[in-house]
Amino acid sequence: MPTTLDANLPEYLLRRRLEAGDGGRRALLTDSGALTYEAVDRLATAWASVLADGGLRPGERVILSLPDGPDYVAALFGVLRAGGIVVMANPHQPLDQIRWLYGYTRATIAIIHADTVDTFEAAANDAGAAPALLVVGRESLEDAVREAANAPFDGHPARPDDAAIWLFSGGTTGRPKGVVQTHRSFINTTCLYGQGILKLTPDDVTLAVPKLFFGYATGSNLFFPFSVGATSALFPERCTAATLFDKIEGFRPTVLVNVPTMINNMLSYEGAGTRDVSSLRLATSAGEALPEQLHQRWKEIFGVPLLDGLGTAEMWHIFISNRLDDVRPGTLGKVVPGFTVRVCDTDGSEVETGEVGTMWVKGDSLALGYWDDLEKTADAFRDGWFVSSDMIAIDADGYVTYQGRADDMIKVSGKWFSPGELENCLLAHDKVREVAVVGVTTADGLVKPNAFVVPGEGVRGDADLAGELQDWARARLEPYKYPRSVTFMDDFPRTHLGKVDRGRLAAHNDKSSDAPAKP
Repeated sequence: MPTTLDANLPEYLLRRRLEAGDGGRRALLTDSGALTYEAVDRLATAWASVLADGGLRPGERVILSLPDGPDYVAALFGVLRAGGIVVMANPHQPLDQIRWLYGYTRATIAIIHADTVDTFEAAANDAGAAPALLVVGRESLEDAVREAANAPFDGHPARPDDAAIWLFSGGTTGRPKGVVQTHRSFINTTCLYGQGILKLTPDDVTLAVPKLFFGYATGSNLFFPFSVGATSALFPERCTAATLFDKIEGFRPTVLVNVPTMINNMLSYEGAGTRDVSSLRLATSAGEALPEQLHQRWKEIFGVPLLDGLGTAEMWHIFISNRLDDVRPGTLGKVVPGFTVRVCDTDGSEVETGEVGTMWVKGDSLALGYWDDLEKTADAFRDGWFVSSDMIAIDADGYVTYQGRADDMIKVSGKWFSPGELENCLLAHDKVREVAVVGVTTADGLVKPNAFVVPGEGVRGDADLAGELQDWARARLEPYKYPRSVTFMDDFPRTHLGKVDRGRLAAHNDKSSDAPAKP
């Protein structure tokens, strides 16, 4: 599908909607009601005016840390319209993370909510140079936005290749890296994936499990629907299975933007099969690997097409995906037209068809690089390619299977294997709700696979169950792949994007019920 790359985001997603006659169409849907495209555009212009009056200069960074809702959307477009660069951040980060964010981004302004102002102010007091805080929910700011809504503001027309939004990439360990993405990148994937693969139309209503600060949701639940005049449904509260079912029944979305953890939670929800999801024409999954077992259970219980896919912050969004007319559970589908993916060995040479290697990807959504890190930028961005740490294989028919991240692969008895293979095996056991496998170094210095397991509802995680799971894996996989220990947990630690934090799991020593290794 041809793309339109000669615009910036506010122009492409808002002004062109008005020019197309969509100003009166419903853009946003919340529990409080709906906003039209015309109303969102007017509110975005007001935000741009307030930011410019507050001293924002083109090219400066603005931290955006709000709950999902109209203010988030208007502020995001307002920053861009004023020529600023948006740094999207989780509003519920701990104090030390916010303090680090201030120093790392060197942002001049942070847009936050009154509910989180104490933490952000405390971080500002500790930081050497802190941004000015604009607090949504305070009367002074609301008055300023209302006043600005009645005044014209020309804004700062950014060029397509100007920096627009920072995403964060960091795998599952350490501080994340700021990925600097351009207006062109977002528009490119919006056309290629949002329109080309998801086939969004003006009649669609999107609803997302992840919040808008996560690039996956920024696209699927904001940019993609806005690009065709469709509707984005938003809610600020934490997403649980019960909440999600209620929102589906209330908002009647046609597209559900999902992640494997919530897919698992929905399937485990009591009475899941009786909840009304009939409005959905498709659901997507991304963010982390989707086990084939979950995919099959989803199909059996809900019957809604589920399109698993893979994207990275460095390429902004999904560039490998299943299709509505071509879903193969257990795979990521095929490469999205407009992108090129190859599988390489450690020397950068392509491997044979079907072999596992490192993923290299190329396309017009490639980021400018990592903020303030020339060494890592040079290593990951090579001659128009992004060199990922993700391991994949592509079969003769073009279907891509995910093999894990290079730093998550486990070498046991001299042989490599992907944790996902053991995770899929254990998930098939009826007493397992969620599982993550990491390599743990034993006292003799050898690395062995350890399975961290969240048991099913009402199931006791003890030594007997640990042994049962070991036997289950040994009977279904090659002997060296069975878990040498099984640690039971109530829930997993997660990163700022909700992914399982494997680094913290590897260091975990509490709440363990480890089964002894079997010969």
